[in-house]
Amino acid sequence: MGATTISAEGGGDARRARVGSSGTLDITCTSTHSTPVLPFSVSLTTGDSPFRQIVFAATRAVVSGEMPAGEPFPSVRELSQALKINPNTAHKVVAELVRVGLLEVLPGVGTVVSSSWRATDDERGVLLGEEIERLVVEARRLGLSHADLTGAVERWWTTLFGPADRPATRP
Repeated sequence: MGATTISAEGGGDARRARVGSSGTLDITCTSTHSTPVLPFSVSLTTGDSPFRQIVFAATRAVVSGEMPAGEPFPSVRELSQALKINPNTAHKVVAELVRVGLLEVLPGVGTVVSSSWRATDDERGVLLGEEIERLVVEARRLGLSHADLTGAVERWWTTLFGPADRPATRP
């Protein structure tokens, strides 16, 4: 007896069942439901507009090298679905990032991280400002001195990247 294949599709779900010569039933799910995954992290919080938070997170990812030049940027639909925001807001985010030169639109390819944009030292500093403020406030709350904090930062830097006098690599 030969193998029989039965296909069923409906509601976005596709399954294939195969009855083998031994009489066993093999079922394979071929549906490709996926949740868009963003190439940068962002946690939307109340108190600031989603637009500003997403632009900041995407800018941080590009400036830090987390998203290198030429990497595809999520589409408006992917952004709106992944972050559960209005597609108009997602469109504004992409348009703003294109306007400032972080992204470029390539015909036939899509929106990608611009290869011509380079972050200045000031831009990188601004992106770290909020995290540095939190670190300093938390250190003060714990009773650490300036020397304790700078020593801790120096130890972490050395642990993660080696001696501090080595030049940093720029994305």
